[in-house]
Amino acid sequence: MRWLGPVLLAALVAVGTYAATLWATPYGIMAKAMDKLGADGINVMRHQGLPTAENRWIVRPSPDLAYSVCVFDLAEGRVAIDAFVPPQRYWSLSVFDANTDNIFSVNDRAVKGGRYALMLSKGGTNGSLAVPGGKGIALIRILVTDAKDLASIDTLRRRSTCAPA
Repeated sequence: MRWLGPVLLAALVAVGTYAATLWATPYGIMAKAMDKLGADGINVMRHQGLPTAENRWIVRPSPDLAYSVCVFDLAEGRVAIDAFVPPQRYWSLSVFDANTDNIFSVNDRAVKGGRYALMLSKGGTNGSLAVPGGKGIALIRILVTDAKDLASIDTLRRRSTCAPA
């Protein structure tokens, strides 16, 4: 009976530590990714060529996808994303919030190519996408089936922007 109190306390501490770890881990992972990817600035679109073992930005990237990344922070207000994507080719735009949740995705099945505009805000007003916590990462992926197509794809996608509205 003397051990019941310490055992219950240890169990309570273990359960509390486990719950805190489950809650905090996604935020820690995303904070590290946002620090790395946002090293050149926040609310700016960065473009990467085809990933190699030496120049990986994204965890486990596909070698046949060209990536464009924007780390955004809505502390100063809304952020506009303009994605310029090629027709007749797989592409996607995904938005992840600060705890790694994918809160928005669109791809070539919904928009066949050209320009896709998306407004991000804290409250989701006036047709904008509400971003819980106000921080996150927007990721554009474009399929490159032949390396000789990369130049034309790159010219188009480098028109993509991420900037305060």
